[in-house]
Amino acid sequence: MVTLLIFLAAIALLVWGFMRARPYGKVGIFAWLQSVVLMVPWLLFFGLFTLGVYLNLAGVLLLVVASAGTYIYLGRRLRALGQDELAAQKLKSFMTANSTEAPEEAIEPAGNPQTSATPVSSSTDTPDADAVTPSPATAAAPMADEIPMLAAEDRAALEGIFGVDTFFRTETVPYEQGAIFKGNLRTDPEVAIAELTKLADERLEQRFRLFLIPNPQGKPVVLALPKTTADPKSLTPAQKGFAVVMAIATVLTCLEASGILMGFDLLTTPDKWPQALPFMLGTVAILGAHEIGHWAMAQRREVRLSWPFFLPTWDIGAFGALTRIESILPNRSVLFDVAIAGPAVGGVLSFSLLILGLVLSHPGSQFQLPVEFFQGSVLVGTLAKIVLGETLTQPLVDIHPFVLVGWLGLIINALNLLPAGQLDGGRIVQSIYGRKTAGRATVITIIILAIASLANPLALYWAVLILFLQRNQERPATNELTEPDDARAALGLLALFLTLAALLPLTPSLAGRLGIG
Repeated sequence: MVTLLIFLAAIALLVWGFMRARPYGKVGIFAWLQSVVLMVPWLLFFGLFTLGVYLNLAGVLLLVVASAGTYIYLGRRLRALGQDELAAQKLKSFMTANSTEAPEEAIEPAGNPQTSATPVSSSTDTPDADAVTPSPATAAAPMADEIPMLAAEDRAALEGIFGVDTFFRTETVPYEQGAIFKGNLRTDPEVAIAELTKLADERLEQRFRLFLIPNPQGKPVVLALPKTTADPKSLTPAQKGFAVVMAIATVLTCLEASGILMGFDLLTTPDKWPQALPFMLGTVAILGAHEIGHWAMAQRREVRLSWPFFLPTWDIGAFGALTRIESILPNRSVLFDVAIAGPAVGGVLSFSLLILGLVLSHPGSQFQLPVEFFQGSVLVGTLAKIVLGETLTQPLVDIHPFVLVGWLGLIINALNLLPAGQLDGGRIVQSIYGRKTAGRATVITIIILAIASLANPLALYWAVLILFLQRNQERPATNELTEPDDARAALGLLALFLTLAALLPLTPSLAGRLGIG
């Protein structure tokens, strides 16, 4: 029944997307089709599954390969429909409150910001263009000729801020309500954008936001847009109310998931809820620690965050939370810091509870788990072998409750560190490697999750959530040229490694060599 409901919901979303994209002709339809081809293999697989028809692995892989090939073909057709029109649509939708697509000039980091600029071009969001698939809403953005152009006096004032010691302007290209300024960067990007922003604020009454970003060839350009267009909007009271509802639902699903872990269903035995309460409080504490980590770092870096939208699930209680960044970030290092802080705090707490639980475990502990449980994660299995030793050769292992709470926390934090879209992991990849690599990572992650869903339905739910809610990238920072330092890059790689270690299961041969089971 659950699979059927998910299948019907996916069909409904596709129909809704088609209705939104249809009025905008071929551009909208091709953008919508790119979303469709990513989902078709799994809609077909699970649709047939609900009817009792089972496809073997070879059939599923054939569908995936065909889907990927069609995806690339559609991307090339979409690019051929008109690059300038698509770039205008993408930038408009990116800079509005309802979308976080990036302007095309910010696709990838600059190789050498001190070289002269080349003409700005654009490409569509296809795998070979190294970007994320545009959503139907993106394709349905207003056409460029419907958007008011930059006033002549504002253009003249903006052109007057450039100089030989910051950014030497060579050409101005009108762009929607703002402009793109081509030229040569003459100083450090941080110094240049700070000085240009100061002059723009003085001469245009702080009405424009400046971005120092690379064009597709990696050459620096300056993009100026009105703050009413460029800056993200805060949540409405209705959205905040919905966030509260989601938080309450998450508490309830955490309580139900805790009961299931203890061997009973609270829906049929509600009188046992006091027994599940400690587990629920532990899971909620980890979720709270994750969000506090984001909030504390955001406060330190003077970044505004929206209220978190928690994602309830019956399987593990919660997937975590979706949190919007409501500020224009100054550089990619700030994006990294805000993204890594949540998983760092939540992960350390989860890891500590897991270790403490393993140390406190002994024969006669409160819970018993099949030894196969410890084969489900490379990280958990290895730690359990180190602490519990020969105990893992028994069919059942007595454990302390903290082991389960810590394990759930690691799973929740690891899921949020997957390198996709606006997940914490996606933001980390975007900050370190740029938008080009982040776009590829998102597509690859969704495909891998879809394949993993053949063995674990949890992967399917998470893939659907990413595809419809989190696949877009963050807005560009005002300085997109300066990359995070090596220490941040190393920390990001460590986080991604621990994510894989927490989510990947032990192979039977490795489990046998470790003596687990």
